[in-house]
Amino acid sequence: MKSSNPIFSRRGFEHDDSRADVITRRPVPATAGEGPTDLSVNPYLTNGAPSPVKDAARTDSGAMTIDDVVVRTATTLGTVAVAAVLSWVLLPVDEANIGRSYGIAVGAALVAFVLSLVQTFRRRPSPALILGYAALEGVFLGVISSATSTYISPGVVVQAVLGTLAVSAGVLIAYRMRWIRVTRRFYGFVLAAATGFLILMVANLLFSAFGAGNGLGFDSGALGVVFGIVGILLGACFLALDFKQIEDGIAYGAPREESWMAAFGLTLTLVWIYLEALRVLSILNSDN
Repeated sequence: MKSSNPIFSRRGFEHDDSRADVITRRPVPATAGEGPTDLSVNPYLTNGAPSPVKDAARTDSGAMTIDDVVVRTATTLGTVAVAAVLSWVLLPVDEANIGRSYGIAVGAALVAFVLSLVQTFRRRPSPALILGYAALEGVFLGVISSATSTYISPGVVVQAVLGTLAVSAGVLIAYRMRWIRVTRRFYGFVLAAATGFLILMVANLLFSAFGAGNGLGFDSGALGVVFGIVGILLGACFLALDFKQIEDGIAYGAPREESWMAAFGLTLTLVWIYLEALRVLSILNSDN
């Protein structure tokens, strides 16, 4: 496997059988805390020695731990939240300022997209790039959330945040209880579904931009609600893939800096879920 995100690829899920000198295979139990499932490949070994991955993870003081992931994820999401609050306050969406605020928000989103692409193609995670992405994404989310709260429903943002938290908690519980099993077949299905979803999103934007009014109808009515729910479900699937990648990285003894990539992936996924939840709730509140 290679990616646990609808758009971006990250290390840790793909192996290259031609690089037999830097990988090792070993079957391990498919239970919590016992390491990667089925015949896994350690992408972090560089000495060619087929030593037990789990033992290396325990003894290497520079290996990634769950605490590292939690701290980096909290830092990244905290940056998103602080930037969102500041942009909500400093970039009002009233009639006099809405054009300027929207312009800044779109610009921030485009730069955030570029930074995320740069980080994706780097061999090593860069905290500066990841936090820069988080700050700019927060600016975009703050303006969009403020506009939604002002013109649709004052409580819709709180509902979207609570919905995102509920989805995250539900997926985490289901993953830890092994109700969700992340396999290559699961990954392939999710990737195919996400590709189709993104194609429809782009088509909808193009139809809207070139005079088709409501585009393909994904921004309102029952079709919009269904489309948004599908987006939330896809986000939940990607969250499970993120959890799998983190679990495997810890079992493999991934270097501590990889916890920044884990935080980056979780942030991307949670932003995705939040935006889709905001879409669904906005449509429901506007219809009322």
